[in-house]
Amino acid sequence: MGELGAFLKLQRAETPERPPGERVHDHREFVRTLPLVALREQGARCMECGVPFCHHGCPLGNLIPEWNDLVYRDRFKEALDQLHRTNNFPEFTGRLCPAPCEAACVLEIDEGNAVTIKQIELAIVERGWEEGWIVPRPPAVRTGRRIAVVGSGPAGLACAQQLARAGHLVTVFERDEAGGGLLRFGVPDFKIEKAVVELRLRQLEEEGVEFRYGVDVADAGPLEGFDATVLAVGSRVPRDLPVEGRGLDGVHFAMEYLYGRNRAVAGTAEPEISAAQRHVIVVGGGDTGADCVASAHREGAASVTQIELLGEPPPSRPDDLTPWPLWPMKLRTSYALKEGGSRSFAVSTTGLHGNGRVQEIHWMRNSGLPPFEPLPGTEEAHPAQLVLLAMGFTGPEAGLLDALGVARDARGNVDAAQFATSVPGVFAAGDARRGQSLVVWAIDEGRRCARAVDEWLRATP
Repeated sequence: MGELGAFLKLQRAETPERPPGERVHDHREFVRTLPLVALREQGARCMECGVPFCHHGCPLGNLIPEWNDLVYRDRFKEALDQLHRTNNFPEFTGRLCPAPCEAACVLEIDEGNAVTIKQIELAIVERGWEEGWIVPRPPAVRTGRRIAVVGSGPAGLACAQQLARAGHLVTVFERDEAGGGLLRFGVPDFKIEKAVVELRLRQLEEEGVEFRYGVDVADAGPLEGFDATVLAVGSRVPRDLPVEGRGLDGVHFAMEYLYGRNRAVAGTAEPEISAAQRHVIVVGGGDTGADCVASAHREGAASVTQIELLGEPPPSRPDDLTPWPLWPMKLRTSYALKEGGSRSFAVSTTGLHGNGRVQEIHWMRNSGLPPFEPLPGTEEAHPAQLVLLAMGFTGPEAGLLDALGVARDARGNVDAAQFATSVPGVFAAGDARRGQSLVVWAIDEGRRCARAVDEWLRATP
């Protein structure tokens, strides 16, 4: 695979990005791809591994060495075919996946030296769209079986596409006004422009998938008459912050803010929450928190501070905790913090204060590890005119699950070990089944759930 010995001669080239000082003034995507020659050189760095651990690191099992080699040889159309064998939406993962495949790359044993798999993946699919190689693939024969997919996030879309291509009649129900789930409303345009999502939605429509937007199926009524139902409703119940002052104006869940920002950028609604000229506190150190930080920058916040309950991780891979090829628990600086703002680790919020509206946040330092014991004498108070809670999600919303009567597991997710729930003909995929996770896992879940549904339908008269 690749050029023999190229990994010894060629250095890893990081993904090019627009400068922070430029990109904070607009909502266009800031990540770029390398020029063709440089990209082919990066493909050449892929080794002929006896065991390609990148396959293990990628939930989809992407055929990474194969398409790296094809890029090196400038055979992009064949590379695209290999990429689509395992991944319905590489333009989603190429933008939003944290690339566990790179953490598992054999070259990553020398930390920071992995093959640039993620940007090669994105370059392949972008070339595919530019050249017109990505076209609808409707089935030659229809089975006549009708399937309802609830939710149009990446899990629902992957499941719908696989089932439609198997010949089934698929209807996707989405309670929001447009498709894509959190890809459209939760992730800002500067990470994935919505025209990218629209390309795939149109492809699915041309393959025969029907979309019904603005339909809330919480009472299960619209699902009557279908041969099977797939619940791809996500994990949308946010984790709350039970402290004094939580009910003050100006304290919101992250998704309330991000939904408003995405609709404002799209020009479809005026946002009800604004960070402009305000001191913003983001509680939570993950990707959603980073998106809040970056969105606040673009609104012109007076200051932005991100706080994290956990202690600061080590600067490099801790081999005693997460040895290669596992995902390393190490310090990372998000794209958003490169644009500005500050962050603090090992912080426990103790209260929010204000006169009707939040004006100040109080916190203490903690031990950095569970159970996060507070450290006496570390109390602090900081200005806070907007507090965004980005502490993750606890599980799927209960309404539709209760209406259907599906069983839940100990964590509150749908209990569907092999994608089939406790109710015959009802299946689950994505975060609703496995809990809050990555876009790459969502696509994998949708694909595997589609296979389970198809097998069940073919065995059911």
